[in-house]
Amino acid sequence: MNVRKPKAKSKSSVPADKPRCGLCGKTRNLTRTECCGNWICDDEHKYVLFSFAHNSCHRNHRRYTLCSYHHVEGHKGDRKDCRECRRSFETEMYVWYGTNEFNFEKLPHPPAYEPTHCSKCGAVIVLGDGGYSQLGDKYKCMRCTEAEFGKLPG
Repeated sequence: MNVRKPKAKSKSSVPADKPRCGLCGKTRNLTRTECCGNWICDDEHKYVLFSFAHNSCHRNHRRYTLCSYHHVEGHKGDRKDCRECRRSFETEMYVWYGTNEFNFEKLPHPPAYEPTHCSKCGAVIVLGDGGYSQLGDKYKCMRCTEAEFGKLPG
């Protein structure tokens, strides 16, 4: 006698019309962003203050994208060609805010820029990744910062 076992539901069996987070694809505990109205995880409660973790889709989009910045600042028109947004950041950070993984839609034609260098040793510093100190228009990599001030906490 053949007895059929019920098929286990796979993750891909979620109906296509069910809302999903546009960043991670999850389908539970969602909300819409204030800036662009996209579905996103309602997960800001997972962020631990001063942890600098990137474990919240909602917080990442709200804090680290031109989309959200443009909305919060009340700029007019499309963020992709907003002159106010463009003037608000150094070019490297403007490109990072417009093209990082926290965007639903990346900046289509980001401007070119020269990388930022440590003013002491010349090492390339990626501003969007952190790990540097800044005083005025001078940047120092973590190695030079720690050599000058000692090992930093964290």
